[in-house]
Amino acid sequence: MQNEIGIIVYAPDMVDNDDRPLAIVRGMERAFPGLRLEWTITDMEGELVHLPQRDAWVNHVTEEDELLRFVCNGDENDPVTLWGFRTPAPFGPGGKGQSEFHAALPHNAAGVAAAPAVLEAVAEAARAFWGECTPFRAAVDIVSQHPPRRGLPQLKVSSALRSPEIPDRLGWLCYWSAATARVIGFPDPARDAGLLSRSRRTASGGWVVQLTDEPLDLDRPEHLDALKRTYERFPEIGGRSTP
Repeated sequence: MQNEIGIIVYAPDMVDNDDRPLAIVRGMERAFPGLRLEWTITDMEGELVHLPQRDAWVNHVTEEDELLRFVCNGDENDPVTLWGFRTPAPFGPGGKGQSEFHAALPHNAAGVAAAPAVLEAVAEAARAFWGECTPFRAAVDIVSQHPPRRGLPQLKVSSALRSPEIPDRLGWLCYWSAATARVIGFPDPARDAGLLSRSRRTASGGWVVQLTDEPLDLDRPEHLDALKRTYERFPEIGGRSTP
């Protein structure tokens, strides 16, 4: 895990006959050149199993299964993984249930190069509210809240936020849907010139926003400063704005 780049997106809860899980798998494959997510891992032995009927396997989800059954590329040296689950309404922001989709990329040249496109593909296919993509080491510091590390702000947990459109944290790469961008006030051309220079618009009207040119490393003072400045710019993130 310490040598991976993690991706998490938060989306509306699943409905019957939802087509998003397979769309996410296919979208991630298109975004990462050469990727095929045609393997899974057994629950007990942790052994790789090839999925010759992958699409049908992903679509066959029962009450006992995850929202999106675990799939991977079958490469033990540079693993790429994807899976998802539901968050019940009592634990979701604004008292609403939601779906979470998690992916992991290797922290190497190929993974770093693909990360923006993969985050966008997963988030758009999930019809996500928001999401983020961050190297493992930086992510640990960002989510640590007891107390916050490195002088980062105290953030509210997701269940304490008033609506699912409000992100509960930042990452190296941020996906903000059109609804989330409106809630947090992005973009403001006069205040967000730096972020806009590293941002791109998505087909749905959302944004992929990159905080630093290189993967976020909070041991680098300029990266830590960039993260702190972005939190200051968007106090709605993490539920820090005054009602």
